Amino acid sequence: MKNKPQPTRLPIPQDLAACQALIQELFTTIAQQQESLVEKERQLVEKQARIEQLVQERFRRRSERYKAAPNQMVLDFPGVPGIESMAEGLADAVVEEVEASETVTAKIAKPRKPRQRRQETLPEDLPRREIVVEGPESVRTCPTHGERVRIGEDVTETLVLIPAELYVERRVFPKYACANHAECGVGSPARPASLIEGNRYDTSIAAEIITAKYGFHLPVYRQQDLFAASGWAPARETLLNIMRSAAELLPPFISYLKRRVLADPYLGTDDTTVTLLLPRNLPVIDPDNPRSARIHEVLQAAREAGHPSVTARMWAYRSVREKLNIFDFTVSRHRDGPDQFLLDTGYQGTLISDCYSGYVTLDERSATRIQHAACNSHARRKFINALANHPQLGALFLGMYRELYDLEIQAKTFEPAARLALRRERAVPVWERMRALLDGPLVQNLAPKDKMREAAEYLRNHWNALRVYLDDALVLIDNNDVEQLMKQVAVGRKNWLFIGSVAAGDQAAMLMTLTSSALRNDLHVGMYLQAVLDALLAGSTDYAALAPDVWAGQHPEAIRRYRQEERQERATAKAIRLAQRLGLPERLVEE
Repeated sequence: MKNKPQPTRLPIPQDLAACQALIQELFTTIAQQQESLVEKERQLVEKQARIEQLVQERFRRRSERYKAAPNQMVLDFPGVPGIESMAEGLADAVVEEVEASETVTAKIAKPRKPRQRRQETLPEDLPRREIVVEGPESVRTCPTHGERVRIGEDVTETLVLIPAELYVERRVFPKYACANHAECGVGSPARPASLIEGNRYDTSIAAEIITAKYGFHLPVYRQQDLFAASGWAPARETLLNIMRSAAELLPPFISYLKRRVLADPYLGTDDTTVTLLLPRNLPVIDPDNPRSARIHEVLQAAREAGHPSVTARMWAYRSVREKLNIFDFTVSRHRDGPDQFLLDTGYQGTLISDCYSGYVTLDERSATRIQHAACNSHARRKFINALANHPQLGALFLGMYRELYDLEIQAKTFEPAARLALRRERAVPVWERMRALLDGPLVQNLAPKDKMREAAEYLRNHWNALRVYLDDALVLIDNNDVEQLMKQVAVGRKNWLFIGSVAAGDQAAMLMTLTSSALRNDLHVGMYLQAVLDALLAGSTDYAALAPDVWAGQHPEAIRRYRQEERQERATAKAIRLAQRLGLPERLVEE
């Protein structure tokens, strides 16, 4: 058996002064070690909280609606004056919420409907190719009685897929001339306008390329494989040239759609990043193009720094009243982007967005012509991210935000006047309770760099902008609809990775404008794009008839009915869950 290691023995001085000095040194060392352990423990807690936050951001449900136990607002904060009355007031508010909800939703409460099963039968309008399976002779003939009589049949239907069919349309243009009279010349039918010289590619090909790239997020090299499966293997340059030729028809039409959007006094906006490759030759500054100087400045700085690319921006502007989305491309996230889109065009109205400084200061820069309404989802999200640090305090804020969002669900189908009345009667008191909590000791005693304190300061700093929706029924409580548009860019850039030039960025913005607006109107994108290209190619300037919302009314066959049904089902399910949570006697069903 091995001997155990003996502890190290410290030499103990014999005189009193030396002993006191040694003891003091030991106390100092122990204190330093304790401080080091406390600091390491603090760092470990911060890392664990950060890991938990990242996991939640990555894997939590897409919905940010806060859900907790019914008694979450009955909290215990010993030693804090007034918190008992605040908790009681919040509990009373929940009771009032339930009682008032029964009155508010009485108009749209209906008996529960049985859930309809999804229709799985094959569409009747699909063509049928009938195949009669006669079977062998032993089935049709009886060994005893001879040939059998057909008494009926069983029918099965099987859906079959044939790859996209391509064919070459061969147009013949006869030539006519007078016999033996060359002076009369030659007559021939006029050639139609075409995307590519020689009319080699139809608009249906261009519409398919655009839809695949910006509707289904397929880069052109994947589209090569899809076309090759149908018998045509084009070069990537060919696909890009066809798309570029189609985009050259669009600027006047896109300008018309932009004017319609800017005529709406309610706009939502957001932006996201896209990678722009640095060109070999910097574009020359164009005095007639207000963006030219900024483009040159950004690209020149990237070249001097030795960067192969710059982080450009794709902006989206979503009209609230018009069913249109406009995308805009800039080489940087400078306030020049919203300034040139909104200020330089004389826009007047309410802009719903996050609290990026370029938006916040629009009120001043426009001489109050533009009012900024902040997105409450951003404010709520900060409390969600800080919930791990202060779960009880966070529950108070998030519980009140849940009340506000519940009211918005109820008021979604209301007329504007009724929605505004509901907000003033029921939402304003919630905001008053939130302000009392914000100014109370629970928040004031938080550390300056605490995440919960930062969330509270964000709410305080943008208080007026976050409450704009309370005074205008058409202003939305948040900007979530526009943030959803950013997914159309994010999913796309994960596939096509980058934009090759400034001109390509502008082209992408135009094509995304058409694609996104078509999707918003539940249109089959390819059908709509081909109709637009055909009309523009033929010289049409009736842009009003080509707008996706107007065109959809004239072409019901191009509407994706299944998307409308899915959206209605989701809205109904959300309303039912709300009614169940609030304890209403009947299920709440949105009309």
